[in-house]
Amino acid sequence: MKIVVIGGTGLIGSKVVHKLTQLGHEALAAAPNTGVNTITGEGLAEALAGAKVVIDLANSPSFKDQAAMDFFQTAGRNLMQAEAAAGVGHHIALSVVGTENLQDSGYFRAKLAQETLIKSGSIPYTIIHATQFMEFLRGIAQSAVVGGEIHLSHAYIQPMAAEDVAEAVVAVALAAPVNGTVEIGGPEKFHLDELVARVLDYDRDPRKVVTDPEARYFGVKLEENSLIPGPQAKLGRTSFDWWLANVPPPPKK
Repeated sequence: MKIVVIGGTGLIGSKVVHKLTQLGHEALAAAPNTGVNTITGEGLAEALAGAKVVIDLANSPSFKDQAAMDFFQTAGRNLMQAEAAAGVGHHIALSVVGTENLQDSGYFRAKLAQETLIKSGSIPYTIIHATQFMEFLRGIAQSAVVGGEIHLSHAYIQPMAAEDVAEAVVAVALAAPVNGTVEIGGPEKFHLDELVARVLDYDRDPRKVVTDPEARYFGVKLEENSLIPGPQAKLGRTSFDWWLANVPPPPKK
């Protein structure tokens, strides 16, 4: 089966393409660096020709409010039109647990607009709400720097290893569309501030993590369970301790 993975050269996309290929499917990694651009439409019709499933894993290159909204709306419309023309039978999009409750953030407003566009379209779909990736914990720390310290909420987080996210996406791609949302998450729940502190300690990063009830998470003041999936979520298998010891951090730029 031909499956097109938009954002197929990224962190999750490259893993999804690899897993699908191992299972014998024709998995096409579609991204600007492979000649497919969902913003301009370049290469989109050619990439989708004969595809049965499209998995949209692309993310906005900017977290700024209008830039993110423009990206998800433009890419979404172009993709849905191309899918309809190609006769695609299942559209899958990766989004974020709690998106509908994080609307103080322009980025999450843009993600909700993307989901609304999918739901109003004609293509059968599945939206996947994932918790934060373990691979993003260092980025969360960097986004929360205040005067040399890292200010974070004490809210809960249930992070998921990228490998488990990819595995869950593949399972959805090989199943029938649910025309709704499924949730996935990590197997363990932590406090955000404490978990990031553990990562920094492992990295021998001397910066101090400050528990700050007013700290914003990408512009949003978190409630205790803002980032936690519901009881029906499908959970990954990778523990945080195993991930920290076995998955090397990204190279420093």
